[in-house]
Amino acid sequence: MKSGINTEVAFTYMVGRRKQTIVAALGVTFGISMFIFLNSLITGTNEYTEKTMLSATPHIRLYNDNRISDHVMLDRYMGNKTINLISNPQLVPDDNKIINPDVVLQQLQKRKEIISMSKQVSTNIIYSNSNVEENGNIFGVNILEQDKMFDITSSMITGDVRSLINKPNGIIIGVGLAERLNLKKGDNITVTSTTASRTLEVTGIFKTTIKTVDNTKTYCNIPVVQQLLQKDRSYITDIYINIKNYYNAPATAESIQQETGYTVETWQSSNEQSLAGKKIRDVIANSVVITILIVAGFGIYNILNMVIYEKIKEIAILKAVGFQGRHVISIFVLQALFIGIIGSILGMIVGWGISYSVSKMYIGLGNVTYLPIAFEPRHYIQGAVFGVITSFLAGYIPAIRASKVDPVQIIRG
Repeated sequence: MKSGINTEVAFTYMVGRRKQTIVAALGVTFGISMFIFLNSLITGTNEYTEKTMLSATPHIRLYNDNRISDHVMLDRYMGNKTINLISNPQLVPDDNKIINPDVVLQQLQKRKEIISMSKQVSTNIIYSNSNVEENGNIFGVNILEQDKMFDITSSMITGDVRSLINKPNGIIIGVGLAERLNLKKGDNITVTSTTASRTLEVTGIFKTTIKTVDNTKTYCNIPVVQQLLQKDRSYITDIYINIKNYYNAPATAESIQQETGYTVETWQSSNEQSLAGKKIRDVIANSVVITILIVAGFGIYNILNMVIYEKIKEIAILKAVGFQGRHVISIFVLQALFIGIIGSILGMIVGWGISYSVSKMYIGLGNVTYLPIAFEPRHYIQGAVFGVITSFLAGYIPAIRASKVDPVQIIRG
């Protein structure tokens, strides 16, 4: 029964000060709506950034890296009776090929976390058309495997990725390179390496909106690059790997390196600058939101303090007729929770409305048509929980003060 009376008293105090209650609830509403909106915007931006990074970067890259000369050979020659040191060690010359790449692929296919793989040969190249030349990188690939990993089809503006299958001397180029060399589908382009030169037919043009990629990168069949490098058909420089959960790339990469002995590089290590920007955005957004919610909490705290000051005699009477300290605490904590719950519900609605409205904001730059917004339930749940907790703490502190009122002194005074 006492619990029901506490609720009625708390509700009566709230109704008796409608304006202050509304102001406090609006403070929570504003804080929660901003929490939801900023988190939705930051998450959407981060997801877009990751999608852009992974459109040109594999989750894991496996390759044979250059090694620094060590004392292993000296130890074999001189034995263990001497201490062998190398002064000013240099890189050991190597052609960086992966030995028996098909065997390595078969070995990796046993891993359940891997969803796609692609072997390739890449090298620096000079593209030329008439007297115009451009530097870039040519990638000899199995185009269907690459398309599965990076969805090249979605970025094609002319031609089809499957055209490489039917044209051994075909090449797919970026839109920036096509503009610089004045090329279109069906034209010929000359590619020159340090050891050989080939004339290839442009079978397609892609556009990723990443300038460095569109201006320099091209795809062709693996034998073309092998011939440019004057290597045999077993020559492979890289194996690209995509896994189910790309956030687990570091652990998977370490395991693959131990299993194969080759160097591995994760998408996180090759995009550290972008990931640093992501963390900075998260810190800024969370700092702003937490500040807003703390300010809203102070608003509730001040309002309840005013209620206690104005209702001090009524509190004394309640204690005189049998209400204990915990009951008084319950009354003011319930007020704070009511305000927090109402503000949180309104905040979720307003936050969704703001996020939806902003998601329709036209950008029209690169491949960003509209502002990226993520609608994730966890943002709404976190916002509501945070709002209620803030309100509880804001109400509990003045409630402790009210519970310590001495009814005898207040009534006499």
